[in-house]
Amino acid sequence: MQGIIELMKKFKVLIIIPAFNEERIIKRLITDIMSAYPEYDILVVNDGSHDNTAEEAKAPGVSVVTHPFNLGIGGAVQTGYKIAHLEGYNATIQIDGDYQHDPAYLNNVLEPVLFRNFDLCIGSRFLLMKSDFKSTPIRRIGIQFFANLLRWITGIHLTDPTSGYRATGRSLIKHFSEYYPVDFPEPEAVKMAKRFNAKIIEVPVNMKKRLGGVSSIRYFSTIYYMVKVTLAILIDSLKRNPKEEL
Repeated sequence: MQGIIELMKKFKVLIIIPAFNEERIIKRLITDIMSAYPEYDILVVNDGSHDNTAEEAKAPGVSVVTHPFNLGIGGAVQTGYKIAHLEGYNATIQIDGDYQHDPAYLNNVLEPVLFRNFDLCIGSRFLLMKSDFKSTPIRRIGIQFFANLLRWITGIHLTDPTSGYRATGRSLIKHFSEYYPVDFPEPEAVKMAKRFNAKIIEVPVNMKKRLGGVSSIRYFSTIYYMVKVTLAILIDSLKRNPKEEL
């Protein structure tokens, strides 16, 4: 594994951190990532925060892009993909700004994209024997629903399709830079990736209890989330496969 880690350092990798009102934890997250992975670049996309997220993110010396208003997680992540595509990165890693995604597993998520010809690697909290945090029962029901829906439509077996802890290869970066779902994008992005004939894999990761911010899926928005994403996936399944493959 040490040899693979040394080889990873030769690739141009961008860590994308979408952040909204994460002033309490963002600096600690960045500092910990920089300490463990100094070879990778970090981009924080400050998605119209109302607090000092941008200032706290800039303090460790990483790149920060600030949206003038909140676009949502999908808009923030797409900004990262656009920059990664323009700057010619080999791969990206998406990791949430609330420290729920354990940075210790970053290379585990990245390795299949760099060395095993996968286009998208998703970090699953359900593949680990014991994870610090596995969400509420109602959320687990929703996760299982989307896992079954994606399996039915695409044939791919995923355990954690709503996970935002994921790595993306160069070709898929290009497609995601051109279009990426705005609201609750993770399951829909999986369907889009399959439409581009992407190779997708999951790896086990640990997830922590949220240390900052608030979830974008709460209370009655859970119903909206499930309906909206289901419709988006079904609509995407009606689109013709593009001529260009990955």
